[in-house]
Amino acid sequence: MAVWLALLVAIGAAAGAFAGKTSDQFTVPGTEAQTTLDRIKTVFPDQVRGSAQVVFASATPNGLASGAGEQAVSQAVARIAQVPGVSSVPDPYTSDAVSSDGQVAIGLVTFSGTAADVTDQQRDAIKAAAEPARAAGVTVALGGDAFSEVGQIEGGESVGLLIAVVVLAFTLGSLVAAGLPLLSALIGVGVAMAGLLALTGSFEIISTAPVLALMVGLAVGIDYALFLVSRHRRNLADGLEPGEATARANATAGSAVVFAGLTVVVALAGLAVAGVPFLTVMGLTASAAVALAVLVAVTLVPALLGFAGRGIDRLPVWRRAMRSSGKATMGERWARFVVRRPLTVLLAALAAILPIAAPVADLSLGLPGTGSQAVGTSARTADDLVSAHFGPGFSAPLVVAVDTQHAADPDAVAQAVSERLSHVKGVKALLPPTVDAASGSALLTAIPTSGPDDSATAQVVSDIRAERASIQAVTSATIAVTGTTAANIDVSAKLGAALPPFIAVIVGIALVLLVIAFRSVLVPLKAAVGFLLSIFASLGAVVAVYQWGWLNWLIDVPKVGPVVSFVPILLIAVLFGLAMDYELFLVSGMKEAHAHGDSPREAVVDGVKNGARVVTAAALIMITVFGSAAFGHDPIIQPIGFALAVGVLIDAFLIRMALIPAVMALFGQAAWWFPKTLEKMVPNVDMEGQQLSVSFERDRERKVGQPA
Repeated sequence: MAVWLALLVAIGAAAGAFAGKTSDQFTVPGTEAQTTLDRIKTVFPDQVRGSAQVVFASATPNGLASGAGEQAVSQAVARIAQVPGVSSVPDPYTSDAVSSDGQVAIGLVTFSGTAADVTDQQRDAIKAAAEPARAAGVTVALGGDAFSEVGQIEGGESVGLLIAVVVLAFTLGSLVAAGLPLLSALIGVGVAMAGLLALTGSFEIISTAPVLALMVGLAVGIDYALFLVSRHRRNLADGLEPGEATARANATAGSAVVFAGLTVVVALAGLAVAGVPFLTVMGLTASAAVALAVLVAVTLVPALLGFAGRGIDRLPVWRRAMRSSGKATMGERWARFVVRRPLTVLLAALAAILPIAAPVADLSLGLPGTGSQAVGTSARTADDLVSAHFGPGFSAPLVVAVDTQHAADPDAVAQAVSERLSHVKGVKALLPPTVDAASGSALLTAIPTSGPDDSATAQVVSDIRAERASIQAVTSATIAVTGTTAANIDVSAKLGAALPPFIAVIVGIALVLLVIAFRSVLVPLKAAVGFLLSIFASLGAVVAVYQWGWLNWLIDVPKVGPVVSFVPILLIAVLFGLAMDYELFLVSGMKEAHAHGDSPREAVVDGVKNGARVVTAAALIMITVFGSAAFGHDPIIQPIGFALAVGVLIDAFLIRMALIPAVMALFGQAAWWFPKTLEKMVPNVDMEGQQLSVSFERDRERKVGQPA
């Protein structure tokens, strides 16, 4: 306990000393948009500088076209230009940034540094500079990259934590027993978050990484400790002394925790397979949180159990007999129903899962822009005003870089390229080209007719790139498409292409780990199929809610549109680990009962009977921790929380508690068949504690003086 507290204090101090800022830039090296941006940023530095939109609006037609409205806007823009760190703010009346109806004007702010360099003081100064316009009756909304907030911890996790306390108290029956998993999980998460914050000063960490690490670390931290405390209580009920009960709990449930945690860590670290740096960072930070949760479970939890001793049942919430009353529990009754009618339960589970999974066929990926912020926020108001008065494409400009270094007249070539691109379907307008004669480079800004998260905009990018060969043949110039919108499209395409191989890698890992864990062929295959059903069902639910707009009356989705591009691959990694947790804890109980002489069907009953209450409680805790994020307003965190909550719900209750026992009952003895050729090749991890039981009985016989 002292070691963990000292570690928490030390890493907390490091976080205070070395913490920096997180990043909101979802960049992927190697894509055309990012490669082009890296190439032109020295010639056109504005392309990598932070930007913002100060949108002025009047409720009356032509309210900003002249008179007091025009004067208020011009004065505000002049004041904003004086804010330290602001590079330029063109007057809307000279840059043609006033809508045709005279109701909306846009001040396009360019900062001297990147978006990550923009400080809260600068944002506040810009807000203050626009106050005279508000005082004159003009609506002012601030949007753009500098005022877009993603990956924010909104406090919903505290609600999930309160519900977790109730679930733990009901499951374990006393406040002391319920407090142990909670205390250990909070210490583990505290160490993980402090360590992560300490690294932000030296490494670029995406803003969503700490939120993901917090959610996953808290959920698995409580669950792993819950499994150990529950097994410890069962051992006490069997008559063991507290010290021996703790040791045997750590040897059995603790071994399962280590193995289960390993699957989660491997799956999250496996996000590096996608080749997307920000996703790799998210995976590594979350896997570190899980690794700490495992260490806490097998070191700190036994220490806490040592402090508790036989007082584990102090402060009872309800009277709970330590020994079985002989009555069948709800889990046992359910298990006996399943083994009596396995085919019926199997078909019923599939009938519930497949319709939920069906929408996955319509999955569309994208990255959220300012239009995806919550309704009522300044960034969303600014985007809505711009889209309504200038068109949705104004928020999705495409930057076309033109290499004219082999041309005698770069200006003429740039104009020729602009003329050719103006005929591309979906291009609403092209701004005058910016030419740098010294480098032979030019930039064209194309305004599409559709918004940044519209599939039509992705088609425009594809069509412009398709013109590359013909433009080079006619003008000898080469073109490339970049900008935030094109970069987001490229990232989404790369992540979509990475999904099939990532699923294959994850399923392969699952098969190998479960073969080692259970020394069986059919059990791993069955688990892999169940995992795939969980994935498709949870993704189907995400498509229905976030892409189709279902359940808007319950979940306040900021904007219906494409699913955040890294949600599917992140969901696969996290849900894989959690699904394997439930698989290990339930099926290891079945194997333990079978190893001790139960028939295959009776072993299924024993496994579900002993694990149902704990797995149910663990699933409810995860659902509440993840689900609390689904009721926030962050356009990235909300779908992640929803996807994980639905995934755990389906996997725990439809797959692991219904479909898996039914299939195990149908398999019978064949479930535990293992080729003799693999017997010596595969290590025996003995999670069911068979060898431990033999050793324990020998020690006890020696102590009482009987022959072993």
